Amino acid sequence: MSLVLVVALPFIASILAALLPSDARNRESTLAGLVALACAVSIAWLFPQISQGQVIEERFTWVPALGLDFALRLDGFAWLFAMLVSGIGALVVLYARYYMSASDPVPRFFSFFLAFMGAMLGVALSGNLIQMVLFWELTSLFSFLLIGYWHHRRDARRGARMALTVTGAGGLCLLAGVLVLGRITGSYELSDVLAAGDEVRASPLYLPALLLVLMGAFTKSAQFPFHFWLPRAMAAPTPVSAYLHSATMVKLGVFLLARLWPVLSGTETWFWVVSCTGAATLLLGGYVAMFQRDLKALLAYSTISHLGLIVLLLGLGSPMAAVAAVFHVMNHATFKASLFMAAGIIDHESGTRDIRKLSGLFRLMPITGTLAIIASAAMAGVPLLNGFLSKEMFFAETVYIEAAPWMSVGLPIVATLAGMFSVAYSLRFVVDVFFGPSCTTADVPKVPHEPPRWMRVPGEVLVAICLVVGIAPAWSVGPMLAAAARPVVGGTLPDYTLALWHGFNLPLLMSGVALVGGALIYLVQRGLRRQGGLEVTPLLHRFDGQRIFENSLARLSEAGRRGRRVLGTRRLQTQLLFMTALAVAGAAGSIYLQPPRHQAIELLPFSPMFAMIWLLGGVCALAAAWNAKFHRLAALMLSSGAGLVCCITFIWFSAPDLALTQLIAEVVTTVLMLLGLRWLPLRKQGEEPVGSRVRRWGRRSRDLSIAGAAGCGMAALSWVMMTKPFPQSISGFFLDNALSQGGGTNVVNVMLVDFRGFDTFGEITVLGAVALTVYALLRRFRPAVESMALPPQQLAQPQDGDSDLVNPRLAHDTAVGYLMVPAVLVRLLLPLSVLVSVYFFMRGHNQPGGGFVAGLVMSVALLLQYIVSGTEWVEEHLRIYPRRWIATGLLLALATGLGAELLDYPFLTTHTAHLHLPVLGEIHLPSALFFDMGVFTLVLGSTMLILTALAHQSVRSHRWAEEQRERAAEEQAALSTKAVAVQKDPA
Repeated sequence: MSLVLVVALPFIASILAALLPSDARNRESTLAGLVALACAVSIAWLFPQISQGQVIEERFTWVPALGLDFALRLDGFAWLFAMLVSGIGALVVLYARYYMSASDPVPRFFSFFLAFMGAMLGVALSGNLIQMVLFWELTSLFSFLLIGYWHHRRDARRGARMALTVTGAGGLCLLAGVLVLGRITGSYELSDVLAAGDEVRASPLYLPALLLVLMGAFTKSAQFPFHFWLPRAMAAPTPVSAYLHSATMVKLGVFLLARLWPVLSGTETWFWVVSCTGAATLLLGGYVAMFQRDLKALLAYSTISHLGLIVLLLGLGSPMAAVAAVFHVMNHATFKASLFMAAGIIDHESGTRDIRKLSGLFRLMPITGTLAIIASAAMAGVPLLNGFLSKEMFFAETVYIEAAPWMSVGLPIVATLAGMFSVAYSLRFVVDVFFGPSCTTADVPKVPHEPPRWMRVPGEVLVAICLVVGIAPAWSVGPMLAAAARPVVGGTLPDYTLALWHGFNLPLLMSGVALVGGALIYLVQRGLRRQGGLEVTPLLHRFDGQRIFENSLARLSEAGRRGRRVLGTRRLQTQLLFMTALAVAGAAGSIYLQPPRHQAIELLPFSPMFAMIWLLGGVCALAAAWNAKFHRLAALMLSSGAGLVCCITFIWFSAPDLALTQLIAEVVTTVLMLLGLRWLPLRKQGEEPVGSRVRRWGRRSRDLSIAGAAGCGMAALSWVMMTKPFPQSISGFFLDNALSQGGGTNVVNVMLVDFRGFDTFGEITVLGAVALTVYALLRRFRPAVESMALPPQQLAQPQDGDSDLVNPRLAHDTAVGYLMVPAVLVRLLLPLSVLVSVYFFMRGHNQPGGGFVAGLVMSVALLLQYIVSGTEWVEEHLRIYPRRWIATGLLLALATGLGAELLDYPFLTTHTAHLHLPVLGEIHLPSALFFDMGVFTLVLGSTMLILTALAHQSVRSHRWAEEQRERAAEEQAALSTKAVAVQKDPA
């Protein structure tokens, strides 16, 4: 199976699972299990090549100029993580089939689960760092959905939000670090970055790159001080905990550290930051785990501790420590996933996870108890189990490290103490839950019993792996460990042996001390609990990460509310004032710090005609500002005159495409603002007090000064840019290659649909999103009744100063009653307008025009029909579905770009076909035609959706206001009738 299919298959299955009915739990779990198994088999099938040191790569060109290609890369380390993701994923799916309740929305669970699996595989197999960050953030998003799966529970919602906030913020830091690494190495390709370790470490940007990458890794793997989000994520269903928080998601930070170990390790900064963070997390997680009362909380803190162990090993910087870290990643995934499954079985069959209420379950659940005991022993590092081997390698690395004397003594002590904690909380998981007097229905909600047979199978498989690896490590896991560790250490493995017995040495003594000391700690704790002590974590109960996090969010929210109270306003004028003033201040500051360099060039001769045109435009602008107070409609017309001067300017400077677009955009914008005039507040008639008049003139003077400063600044900037000679201009490239490479003589259009097609695709996507947002906001919008509750005589005859308050129904009646002939002409004008639109569209590649202009022309033609005929007549005779036009245009543009990908060309690469037709002769048919058609349909749909939404809202709101007035009149009449009746008969 192709690597692309391995990554894409879970996403495809996620969509299919979401579409299945809610009562099809067997089908959903079967689909998810088959997908996970198919991915695992496909990855396992490639092991013979991987074991020989080969690297399998697949690449799809996307934006090669920016170094952005969709690249997949499978080496030994990526193979290990892909196997963990897919293999344990298949086991968790089988477990979830029996764990999830029939009342749960199971399709949603498996849909999120499969999407998360695809994102994890994307991270593991990414051959490009930017691409890896994209999948990295997808894991945060889908883990948020999985943690908050039971969204009716407050703890699930809070845990999901905390996990997303912490890991999402770390992902942004990781993106910044990756960008810095790309700047250092000149490439974002993983192979190039891994080969540039010496260059990265010697760069002055090494420290910021290292700290940013570590921030992303530490937040994802719950390292101190970001460890607090992981225990709160235990509100998720147990299959999610067994998958995300033991084997996959929390391992991503460790994966990143190991992935970039050849590049970032080997410096003192790496050693001190990474090893100290790992040691602190190792001790903190193990210590807190001993005092937990919830089974999953105990396992969560133990996971934090083991992740700290792996990070500490990677921080030591030696190749052997890196090999031990990779080995413990494998071992921890197996025994911790099986322990989470055991905890889920106990909760599922007894109704509680409270250790204080559970006791003697081994008599009631002997098979589950046996599996939990073996997995706990592996977690504690008991001999003949896989956890013992990797923990002994960890002890050895702390003993034989070459560092400062206090570090050489302190690290073995830290490791031994952490080993004691591990034994203590493992004993608590086993002894307190499975031994002692049997719990009764007075202690737990349900009588515990063994789960269904197939619910135990995943745990049995994982426990069997723990035993096989612990007894025969070299035979069972040796080749896989060598293949996985080789890329981490840079290609050459250190000398090591996987054996049960290495003789009597200091690491073996440390293991024995840890086992005995951990047992003693557990016994002391048990005695204190029986005496009623240890209700809280000693020394650390006052330091609650969740409380600190929520207090920080509350303070930030309060600061935001205070800022909103100071700066927030519903008045558009005030908002524009803040934005303009801030822009002017920023520009002035940048000019002060870096004055622009000006070099005069030869200017065009002065033209009195052009100056006169701009004088007219300035007069229109000033008159529009003056009339805004008295007559809004006149102000709108005058502002359109200023826009028309801009159109003439474009024509003057030989830019017909811009002039044509500006002209049509002016028409559409004028109609949009005409509809918007309906919502402006009413003018208040009467004499204005002197104080109000002074404040108004003061406000206008302030606005005039800021607007003048902004305008003069833009004029100065334009002058500097236009009079500055550029040694290298890009215009020559487009002029020389528009016809040969783009297949058109209209350079502007060729740039939009070919050379800068990706930018255009993003712009039309934003345009469609804006149109849909406007439509969604206006669907339930209702203006204040006071702004529309005008007496009928005022609606028929507006007062002075209110002539711009247009009633849509009145405007429609007036147009039909007094402009019958123009209405007929406008309807007849529709076919001609369509012809003009098609003309502009077809000639756009070689002459002024194009899909954008054609879409606006078509929109204007349809809007004229709405104006003269009303919405009902148009929608009855012209079936227009703007949202479908938007979707069609976006899909057509996307399909054009993907067509180039199918032919193994970069995204949106244009090709021209030369057709010879019998009558028409030779026709040049570029693929950009279909992209431009997508632009045309999306612009048409977006414009129509915005304007018709406003028009519909005007009619609906007016009818609603009329209904409100009629209801008020009826209530007033009823009150008057009642008052008359009371006067006639007071009794």
